Amino acid sequence: MCVYIPYNPIHLPCITSLRAFVKKIRMSGVWVFKNGVVRLVENPGAEPLDGNRQGSSSARRKVLVHVPSNEVITCYEDLESKLLSLGWERYYDDPDLLQFHKRSTVHLISLPRDFNKFKSIHMYDIVVKNRNMFEVRDM
Repeated sequence: MCVYIPYNPIHLPCITSLRAFVKKIRMSGVWVFKNGVVRLVENPGAEPLDGNRQGSSSARRKVLVHVPSNEVITCYEDLESKLLSLGWERYYDDPDLLQFHKRSTVHLISLPRDFNKFKSIHMYDIVVKNRNMFEVRDM
């Protein structure tokens, strides 16, 4: 969950509203404020905030699995073929991202162009938008 807060001193009442919002939802985890966005990190030890997995030897690596075939997604070519078969269309607007849109929904999947930067947050985004077709598993 992300809440966007514009960086402008005039918007200080927005911060007060955010505090009230955070108190109401009472979720476990750590709230992180970075680049004007507040997000909940549910398991802060599992993946560093910058997404770099190299220094975290105790954390297990996450993988995206296509459930019907029980296939681990190891490259974007495999993922793209699975998404296209589910009705997703590729967008070519942003050269830094791989983007997919499903015509019948408002969903947009945005992924970093480099597969090495494909993190668990991207995996969960795919899982949520494709119920029962993908899972995130620990390796």
